Amino acid sequence: MVRTQGEVLVVVCDPELLGKKFKQGELKLEVKESFYRGTEASVKECLAALREATIANLVGSIVWHAVKVGIIERANVFKIQSVPHAQLFRF
Repeated sequence: MVRTQGEVLVVVCDPELLGKKFKQGELKLEVKESFYRGTEASVKECLAALREATIANLVGSIVWHAVKVGIIERANVFKIQSVPHAQLFRF
């Protein structure tokens, strides 16, 4: 979690996806370590951080956990090569 200029940025991905690239049609997703690497956290900790987030970028299983608890709407989930991805913006 990063707090800056009134925003709370949360970035979460599954560790095994770090450094990988995915492409499906026009959709491309690169899970860059420079962006996604950080402190490992439990699902519970990630969901708590997401509840505070004004901006979030999620890749992997956390997406479905966020959908389950109502943080992300299912309609806003993209799957690229079967890897779920979602972004969150709150104003």
